[in-house]
Amino acid sequence: MQLKKQSGDFILFFIVILLLSLGVLMVFSSSSYAAYIKVGDPYYYLKRQVNWSLIGVTGMLIASKVKLQQLKRLATPMLLMSFVLLILVVVAGIKSHGASRWLGVGSLSLQPSEVIKLTMVIYMAKALSSSQEKIQTFKQGIIPNLMVLALAGLLIMLQPDLGTTVAVAGTFFLLLLSAGAKISHLSFLAAGGISMVIAAIILEPYRMRRFTAYLRPFDDPTGAGFQTIQSLLALGSGGLMGVGLGASRQKLLYVPERHTDFIFSILGEELGFLGTAVVIFLFFLFMLRGLKIAVEAPDAFSSLLAVGVTSMITLQAIINIGVVTGALPVTGITLPFISYGGSSLVFTLLSVGLLLNVSRQSVKG
Repeated sequence: MQLKKQSGDFILFFIVILLLSLGVLMVFSSSSYAAYIKVGDPYYYLKRQVNWSLIGVTGMLIASKVKLQQLKRLATPMLLMSFVLLILVVVAGIKSHGASRWLGVGSLSLQPSEVIKLTMVIYMAKALSSSQEKIQTFKQGIIPNLMVLALAGLLIMLQPDLGTTVAVAGTFFLLLLSAGAKISHLSFLAAGGISMVIAAIILEPYRMRRFTAYLRPFDDPTGAGFQTIQSLLALGSGGLMGVGLGASRQKLLYVPERHTDFIFSILGEELGFLGTAVVIFLFFLFMLRGLKIAVEAPDAFSSLLAVGVTSMITLQAIINIGVVTGALPVTGITLPFISYGGSSLVFTLLSVGLLLNVSRQSVKG
């Protein structure tokens, strides 16, 4: 078996650049009207997205060259820093739409939940690869890592942000599975996690309204069901080929969060079923390349890091598309690479950089 230094997985890089380019195009198309109405500049969101994309791609290229063993040594300090940021955002974060998810002033802001998603993957990859002989014991292999997840989940839920909590927990579950945890232990964790999500929905009135709207959106078409209905109208209006790039009617302030959480519905309206199918196919290819990189990784830490990054990004895509198509209740999860955003885009691209890093050191038999 031979360890071979490479330039990185070009196919993965190409998939990400395609998704990113489509994202910049769709951010402009979906936001230009709203930007002109709100700030008098139709290019406002486009310029910001291009800037964040350039920063993110630069970070991705840097992350693809860092020494992974050094990253492994820094895993615990980075996680502790993330916890501090999550505490700060709860105490003194910028409030928007009833939630406190950003730190900063004005347009210069950071979303700590995006930081924790990456640092949790790095930390769990280190923790699980360092204690592989204990992973099949619940007390020594599962509980210590579960306590870290519980603390992260609690701090994220205080914002509140159930969608991100579910994405982080789902990634944690897949990392345990990849590390060799017992199916009986995983089944117990899955049952407990589902029970906690149900409790979180029932105990919070606005989440219960969203869940009820998910089941019967047309019972409250101007209230809790409005987002889902408008999103479905956009997707349905697109048909097979779409109404044409830039020709969306639903982006004229009908679909809420048209350039962020619900950008996929505008994409479906303008580019049709074929456009949405291409995006889903690209995410599917991304998942396959990520898992291939994990299988060919030179060591357990690198392999679990690749699994974690691939799982996190794929889960986010599944959740976002599920919400937009009415298959899942509304959450605040954006579509990776495509939705407008600063912190989310930059940290997603940093994660891809680590995935490319692992691919450069693949093991060839």
